Amino acid sequence: MPKRTYAIRYVAGRPAEQIFPSSVRPQVWELLLGEPLRASKSLRVMVWNIFKQQRTNWLSILKKFGKDSQLILLQEARATPEMVHFATSNYLATDQVPAFKFSHHSSGVMTLATAYPVYCYPLRKQEPLLRLSKSALINIYPIYNKRLLMVVNIHAVNFSLGIDVYNTQLRLISKQITLHSGPLILAGDFNAWSHQRINALRLFVHKMKLQEVQFIIDNRSRAFGHPLDFIFFRDLYVDKALVLITRASDHNPLLVDFLL
Repeated sequence: MPKRTYAIRYVAGRPAEQIFPSSVRPQVWELLLGEPLRASKSLRVMVWNIFKQQRTNWLSILKKFGKDSQLILLQEARATPEMVHFATSNYLATDQVPAFKFSHHSSGVMTLATAYPVYCYPLRKQEPLLRLSKSALINIYPIYNKRLLMVVNIHAVNFSLGIDVYNTQLRLISKQITLHSGPLILAGDFNAWSHQRINALRLFVHKMKLQEVQFIIDNRSRAFGHPLDFIFFRDLYVDKALVLITRASDHNPLLVDFLL
């Protein structure tokens, strides 16, 4: 029997808590609203595959560029004491979907936010060749003027023959996106390293009616000439977007300022 998928929530001063896929209906989300991610009309988002924190300086990059972000979307993040301390010291709520264990710590997508989500839906999909899992996380947060923002953090399956499993993972996410009518951010490491994968991703984005963040100086990490990391959005405006260059991971972080 497959293991039930869940997220782990880290909050300062509380024990880690397992969060199972939410059954809260959209019509009651407004009743659960707490403090918003941002009370003003701007929102900073950082997206980074952090390479399981295997290289030095990863924490200094987070401290330098993440401290002013209302959202940090990490992939391959390990729940080490250093990571949990950074998250709980600087963010109100941090959710991680454990995909697999690496050096005794769970690794997977992790979303750090300055507000509590009113909705949390973790997803996992097993790599068909390596038999390891990749994860995704859907959260919904209150933002400016009582609006609700859906945030999807994804680490797409990597090693597979063909794109059937890749499309299945995108399809699971599309089911969640169709439930939400407000602003949305979909971002992460899409492992879109082939023409087949790029085409599948473009078709998915078109069907979901999302826009892509464009980088004037595009220093995103690439494989076989294709960028791996993307940020897509809906009902938002891009004010500024840049790619940070660092050796603290095998991926360069993306930093975007949105206007709500």
